Amino acid sequence: MNIEKKNIGILGLGVSGYWAAKLASSIGANVFVSDSKSDINQIYAKELTDIGVDIELGFHSDRILNSDLIIKSPGIPNDIKIIQDILESNIEMISEIEFAYRLSDLKIIAITGTNGKTTTVTCLYEVLKKKFNVVKSGNIGTPFSEMIYEENISKKLNTDFCILELSSFQIDDIDTFKPDIAMILNISHDHLDRYEDFLDYTNSKMGLFKNMNDDDLIIYNHDDNILSDEIAKMDRVFTAYSLNQNFSTFYLENKKIKSSHSNETLHIDECELLGIHNVSNFIGVATIASHLKLNDKDIFESLKKFKGLHHRFEIFKEVDGIKFINDSKATNIASVQVAIDSIDKNIILIMGGLPKESDFSAILEHADSIKSIIAYGVASDDIHHSLSESLEVLKIEEFEQAINSAMSLAERGDSVLMSPGCASYDQFKNFEERGDCFKSIVERHYS
Repeated sequence: MNIEKKNIGILGLGVSGYWAAKLASSIGANVFVSDSKSDINQIYAKELTDIGVDIELGFHSDRILNSDLIIKSPGIPNDIKIIQDILESNIEMISEIEFAYRLSDLKIIAITGTNGKTTTVTCLYEVLKKKFNVVKSGNIGTPFSEMIYEENISKKLNTDFCILELSSFQIDDIDTFKPDIAMILNISHDHLDRYEDFLDYTNSKMGLFKNMNDDDLIIYNHDDNILSDEIAKMDRVFTAYSLNQNFSTFYLENKKIKSSHSNETLHIDECELLGIHNVSNFIGVATIASHLKLNDKDIFESLKKFKGLHHRFEIFKEVDGIKFINDSKATNIASVQVAIDSIDKNIILIMGGLPKESDFSAILEHADSIKSIIAYGVASDDIHHSLSESLEVLKIEEFEQAINSAMSLAERGDSVLMSPGCASYDQFKNFEERGDCFKSIVERHYS
């Protein structure tokens, strides 16, 4: 793609917008950035201004309609006026992922799914780095544009594979993007505040495969019923992974991950990361690694040592027989259910934040595992309404008070699980801040 001297418009000055602007400018484009917020990262604004990028803040003017190409940040919804104006003007509008892809020669492994993306991308990175020079990018925190910018600056291709974590928002605005390997982990209800319905959200996820062909490797989780039903509708060659030997090269048997290629095994109780959902993700990772010619012994050794991530089912403290688990990254109900299944009993569950949906009744499927629920923040009324007839639900507005209440209820043998099932934006700027706050309150209490 030749963008030298072209007018490139960028909607949104978050981290992906910043790197897209920096990449476009480095290639000689005339770059204009528009963000409806005024309280953006001032370092981003200054650095871009210093290299000749024009920026407007606090509103979207019609100036962006003078662009030859517009790059839209994934957090911007499609129903705002400026998006409608762009569509009516027939200006090409793409995602930051699509933009970086058009300027890239990297081989790409793309991973999506409602839950477990970041853990799986990080795990695959740890496994593959034994044999390859790999980087991880996308929704995991490092924009794809940053990777391409760094490759361009170095003037040589140092990377064997870029592992991209992709959200549905990032997939929505791709056009020609085609990974060499793609894997989808699962599909469950999420982001219904941004999509017309669940089918619309599902179609967004499946859009990752739209440009792939039979020479590419497309892997999916056969054990996810919704995903399997969607795969069955598509005329494409797929590779399944599963806990069941009938559908997968790697599988679970007698608490061991086994391989049809060798006699090597991995006992799941020896792994640092526990939970059947993590075993499933391990099998998906092993499937990709084996395809890339890593041997089973090295794959299993890396999986055994993998410790997981902060804020994702992080058992960070045990005191007086009480476990404290930080699962702040669980921002939808399906994630909460996975966390509950990993504990199974005596759970004091902390939920709340900014809800993505109003019905939390799916949690009732796990009622026997839950002693009580502390509901905080904007979602507390919906949580109470959905669950209080069958479970003890205590409503507390402020997060710190909610944590203190949970600790006062906890007894030996209990697990205090902070798995909110909601976005963090009512009281925190992101899930990391929420998780750190939870850990800080607990540590301070027991200091």
